[in-house]
Amino acid sequence: MLCPFCSADDTKVIDSRLANEGAMVRRRRECQTCNERFTTFESAELVMPRIIKQSGQREPFDENKLRSGIQRALEKRPVGTDDIEKAIVHIMKRMRATGDREVPADLVGGWVMDELRDLDHVAYVRFASVYRSFEDVSAFEEEIEKLKQGPSPEVKRQQKSLLPEDDDS
Repeated sequence: MLCPFCSADDTKVIDSRLANEGAMVRRRRECQTCNERFTTFESAELVMPRIIKQSGQREPFDENKLRSGIQRALEKRPVGTDDIEKAIVHIMKRMRATGDREVPADLVGGWVMDELRDLDHVAYVRFASVYRSFEDVSAFEEEIEKLKQGPSPEVKRQQKSLLPEDDDS
C-alpha cells in the first residue's frame, strides 16, 4: 500500500477491525518513511451479472438504476432509507446467488416487486403498473385483490418473527 502523503511503499498495519457489519475490514496504517497515519478499507469485489433486457440487449448491472426505480415507486411513502437499502442488498444477493453471468431483466423486476410487496403495497402497485404495463382498471383490480389476501407491510413489520430471518434467500 502506497502512503497517500509521501508515496512510499513501506506502510505498516497498526490496527484491523471489521466495519460495515462485517462486509469490510478497516485498517489503520502508518507510513514507515514519513510516520503519517491513514485508514484504508478492504472489501470483496463481487462481480454482478450482466442484465439481459427484453430486447436481447445486454448491459452491466447498475445499482443506481435499481435504487432509483425503487425510490421512484416509494416516493412520498412512509418507508425508511434503511428498509430501501436492505431491499437493494437482498436483490443483489439474489442476483449473485444465481451463479449466472447474465440474468434476465424480468427476473430482476420480479425480485423488485417481491421486495416492494413487503415494503409498501401502494409502491408495489405503482411499480407493477409500469413493469407489467397495466392497460386497464381491471388489471389494477386483480393486483389489488391479490394484495388483500395477505397482511399489510405495516402489520408484518409490527409482528415479531418466531423464526430467525433468512438473509440468504
